[in-house]
Amino acid sequence: MRPMEIEGAWILEPKVFPDERGSFHEWYQGKEFSERTGYDLTVAQANCSVSRRGVVRGVHFADVPPGQAKQVTCVRGAVLDVIVDVRVGSPTFGQWEALRLDDNNHSAVFLAEGLGHAFTALTDDATLVYLCSTGYAPEREHGIDPLDPALAIPWPQDITPVLSPKDTVAPSLAEAERTGLLPSYAECCALYAQQRG
Repeated sequence: MRPMEIEGAWILEPKVFPDERGSFHEWYQGKEFSERTGYDLTVAQANCSVSRRGVVRGVHFADVPPGQAKQVTCVRGAVLDVIVDVRVGSPTFGQWEALRLDDNNHSAVFLAEGLGHAFTALTDDATLVYLCSTGYAPEREHGIDPLDPALAIPWPQDITPVLSPKDTVAPSLAEAERTGLLPSYAECCALYAQQRG
C-alpha cells in the first residue's frame, strides 16, 4: 500500500499469483493495512455494486462524524475510480485523483472518512466490492454532482454518462460548501487522530 496525493487516500497494488487455474491475490490484509496506513478498518458492512458501461456513481460521502471509510476493488470488468477531497479547509480541497481499477491489475483504493468517492463503469457488468467502516445511513449520506464543471473530473469522452435521479440533482461542490453540507478537514483530522489512538 502506498499513499496517494490526497491525504487519507491509499492504493493497494497486490502481488498477483497466476497459474493455469487462474490467479490469487490478497486485496485486504488487516495487519499490513494498519501498519501502512495507521488505521484499523473495522468492517461494518460489505457492498457489491454492478454497473453497465457508462454508469456514473457518486460523488458520494457521509457526515463526519462518524463518516464512512471504505476500501474498494473491482472484481469484474473495469472502472475509472475517482477520489475527491470534499473536506472544507483541506490543503487539497476540491482536488481529485482518478485511477483505473479492473480485474487484471486487481488494485484497491482506501478512502478515509470525509473523502468523496465516484466511479464510472468502463465495461458492462463492472463489479465493485466495498469494505465499509460504518453501515449505510441515508440521513448521513450526501452527494456532489459528478459532472460539476468546477471539479472537471475527466470522465471518458466516448461514453455517455448515466446517472441516478439522486446524482442528477446533486449540488455542485460550491453549492454544497455554501450550504454547510461538506465535512470539515479539522473534524476529519480529529477523527483520524482518535482512531490512531
